Amino acid sequence: MLTVEEIVAATNAEIIKNTTNIGEFSFSTDTRTIEKGQIYLPLKGASFDGEDFINNAIENGAEGCFITRDSYPENAKIVFKVGNTLTAYMQIANYKRRKLNPIVIGITGSSGKTTTKEILFSVLNTKFKVHKTFSNHNNEIGFCETLMTMPDDAEILIVEMGMRGLGEIELLSKFSEPDYAVITNAGSAHIGRLGSLDNIAKAKSEIVKYLKPDGVLISENNNRIKNFVSEFKGKKIYHDLNDCNIVCRKPSFVRFVYKNREYDLNVEGDYNADNAVSAVELGYLLGMSYEEIHKGLLEYRPIEKRWETKDIRGITVINDSYNANPESMKASVSTFLQLYKNPVVVLGDMGELGDYTDELHKGVGKYLSSLPEIKTARFLTVGEYAKEIGEVLETSAGFVKNFENNEEVSKYIIDNIDVGTTIFLKASRSMKFEEIIGKLEGEVKI
Repeated sequence: MLTVEEIVAATNAEIIKNTTNIGEFSFSTDTRTIEKGQIYLPLKGASFDGEDFINNAIENGAEGCFITRDSYPENAKIVFKVGNTLTAYMQIANYKRRKLNPIVIGITGSSGKTTTKEILFSVLNTKFKVHKTFSNHNNEIGFCETLMTMPDDAEILIVEMGMRGLGEIELLSKFSEPDYAVITNAGSAHIGRLGSLDNIAKAKSEIVKYLKPDGVLISENNNRIKNFVSEFKGKKIYHDLNDCNIVCRKPSFVRFVYKNREYDLNVEGDYNADNAVSAVELGYLLGMSYEEIHKGLLEYRPIEKRWETKDIRGITVINDSYNANPESMKASVSTFLQLYKNPVVVLGDMGELGDYTDELHKGVGKYLSSLPEIKTARFLTVGEYAKEIGEVLETSAGFVKNFENNEEVSKYIIDNIDVGTTIFLKASRSMKFEEIIGKLEGEVKI
């Protein structure tokens, strides 16, 4: 909630009209859910302009609105004029960040950032009042929503930062002003947009642009990242999977030793142990005990579509189709093959790889072909590009078959996969692999 004076101080807005008697305001960008007394902040996109719906907002109870035009509804009681409404929204979010002044932790990376954020929340929440980015709402609007829903007593704010191109993480860093920054990795995700691995590392490294000078960067031990964060003179902690000694691997469990201390996670994967290192390091930096950190790691649970397990028709289905890029597909499939006998892997296309699409799909196939468990595994690929993974695997895997769509592969599973089998699903969200689960459950007609 901000007063009129605070809104003006944050945005340098011009007050066009003010007949309200309300002292403090909250904000909404959606006329469908706006509440009485709120200020409507219309956002603009390539195919929409929120200012076209200002009348709806006022009719639905908004006290007033922001505008960039010269016109506004006569029945609006307070009107703020600004040059850009998204910039104003981010300025308001930054004002609240400074007003409440929590410890801010920014997280970015090509993959693993949402998982790392959730693990970190689980750890820090054992001792502090923590607020975090919801799900993967990690763009500018998601950042603003995160700040505007932050309770007044929050001690720590965790901001996940995503990007589509250069300059976007720098913008999020500018308005969040992190005290600590985490870069999970800089891999080939979004290489179709950015054009090179150097550009990806450069984009991720923008998070240090507004990192506090006495802050701390925790990052993957990656030479490209090191090059682009060299101007940050604060403390830097680098790590990778070589720093973790994995002492136990089981379904839904991994135990690892990091810096001579043992930690447990109730989730599969060596890569998740590596993700957890950031939480361990931050826990100690923030004064937590080993017992508190260990407890927080144990309490972590993956969010929807990240190793989500269901028993369907006597078959165990593990759904990890929340997203996919070459690095995450290699890591998750290799983990699955290590943990399950006679495994069945269903792979779909990976998106946003641009001119590198063919090369990177074939690269996944080459990597998986080198794994010792490959000879007993069956691979079902779905889509034009996943087919290329399968073509590479044909000389090494136990069985490979390609399908054009989710309906075909679902029918094959129903007709050919035996009860007691465990199936792993991995693809980009655009492949809609939830349709496979729905089809197996008999709930979806594709």
